[in-house]
Amino acid sequence: MDHQFLLVAGAGLAIMIAASVFARRTGVAAPLLLVALGIGASYLPGTPTIHLEPELVLAGVLPPLLYSAAVQLPVLDIRRNFGLISWLSVAMVIVSSVAIGAVVHAVFPGISFPLAVALGAVVSPTDAVAATAIGHRVGLPPRLMTVLEGESLLNDASALVVLRTAIAGIGVTGGFSLGATALDFAWAVVGGVLIGLVVGWLTALLRQRLDDPVLNTTISFAVPFLAYFPAEEVHASGVLAVVLAGLVTGVLGSKRFSAQDRQTQSTTWTTVSFLLESAVFLAMGYQLPELIDAAREETTVGEITGLVLIVVGLLVVLRFVGLLWPALGIRFNRDDRAEQTRTRLTAFEEHLDAMDPSDEREETRLAWARKRLARGRADIDFEEREPLTKRGLFVVGWAGMRGVVTVAAVQTIPPETAHRATVVLAAFLVALITLVLFGLTLPMVISWMKFSAVTYEDKRDSSQALLRRIAESAIDALGPLEEQTIDGSPLDPELVSSMKDRILPQMFVITREFRESEPDNRAQMLIIQRRYLDAMRDALIAERSIGAYSSETYRRAESLMDGFEQRFTTT
Repeated sequence: MDHQFLLVAGAGLAIMIAASVFARRTGVAAPLLLVALGIGASYLPGTPTIHLEPELVLAGVLPPLLYSAAVQLPVLDIRRNFGLISWLSVAMVIVSSVAIGAVVHAVFPGISFPLAVALGAVVSPTDAVAATAIGHRVGLPPRLMTVLEGESLLNDASALVVLRTAIAGIGVTGGFSLGATALDFAWAVVGGVLIGLVVGWLTALLRQRLDDPVLNTTISFAVPFLAYFPAEEVHASGVLAVVLAGLVTGVLGSKRFSAQDRQTQSTTWTTVSFLLESAVFLAMGYQLPELIDAAREETTVGEITGLVLIVVGLLVVLRFVGLLWPALGIRFNRDDRAEQTRTRLTAFEEHLDAMDPSDEREETRLAWARKRLARGRADIDFEEREPLTKRGLFVVGWAGMRGVVTVAAVQTIPPETAHRATVVLAAFLVALITLVLFGLTLPMVISWMKFSAVTYEDKRDSSQALLRRIAESAIDALGPLEEQTIDGSPLDPELVSSMKDRILPQMFVITREFRESEPDNRAQMLIIQRRYLDAMRDALIAERSIGAYSSETYRRAESLMDGFEQRFTTT
């Protein structure tokens, strides 16, 4: 059996790699290929039957998947799109769960209302894996990518809380309480947020003190589980705790981790995410024939077909109806809101200009207020630079694919539940149909929308402008090279002349001249480079908190400085 397991695992890895390569060359979303290959593999002679415990998937696969996405998602973008993301991931998940439950129970009375709501809960959360893979390839605007990724992160928590309450209704009273669901959801959110914040902050502090890539990577593997299990033990949302821990780690990592730690973390978690996501989609296809056989014992083809069509239809209708509210807000309020905000900010600036701070404390408060003013103006500029349009919302609606959470969560319904096999098969088929329907047509829909792409020249100009700004901030903070001292002694004039033309334009490029320079000059150069680099990092963090540039621009600047730090620390 061990050899058989190793054979299956090896074959699975080979299929994942082949599907990924084929997807890049053909443009077909890799999840679709993996599901199809999984179905085909299940019919091969001699293939073993594999049973995965649903709790193992929820507790062992979902936390690292969510952490991987959260740690790389810019908090700046989440903040700017929080209204739409929370609407889609909280309000629409709850509404969809209850609406689907009511309709399914009415049409199929044999399926109890709590079980029908459980079905609605597991099919409500979207999966951004396939959508973002397609979006990256065909040029979906970054803001829409953020909305899809943020929704996918937060809607899992909402869906799993509703599912937990529905399952409790199945097993205990046979009833379903909206009041209990609201209270359970409130505690799940509060508890999950608190535990996630604490775990993220404590582990980031520990990793900063260790400053060892191997140990830090090991700790990072534990973070999602350190957040998930304590939250679940106190009946809070483990999923939300993992997401918050990942977001906190991403924010603090820019300030407290070394360049090597950040790059190692990025590579490691990208690999983990690829393996887990691919494995789930492959297993999804592999288990489908077995689920069909189990469902035949309690339902007919006509009933399961009708159930799946009803659920898919409701999901599509509810998603687009739910997006009408944000669309109306865009249509009627955006221009007025922007103008009102500008007026308030102008009045606020005039008030700040009239202030005359009398002590250091008031100067600090004034500086903080000016930073908030700059952030407010940057937010308005962002809305004008990357507006949410009706075309964009249509794409968000069309990207309603289901995947990992649907497949894993539906299998947590108790085995003794009547009509369980029917509901499990329905959820699998809904996920499969949405993957095929939306996954194959999404590239065409995005193409029809004719979004304006950001050119290479725009990206280059934006990056150069940011680099100039943080370099100037570093010089303002430290002073020019001629004024620098080390242990009270001025720098060698030849060293100053050698470095002066390279610090700003070339970001401290290490050349053969540096490697062949005198040891004393080399030590001085390293100290000065480190000093300016730290000042530039501080300036980058300050600029990022304001948000005058895109998140991609900030990532490129940080990556450039990380690359330099690694070069000169290993020289």
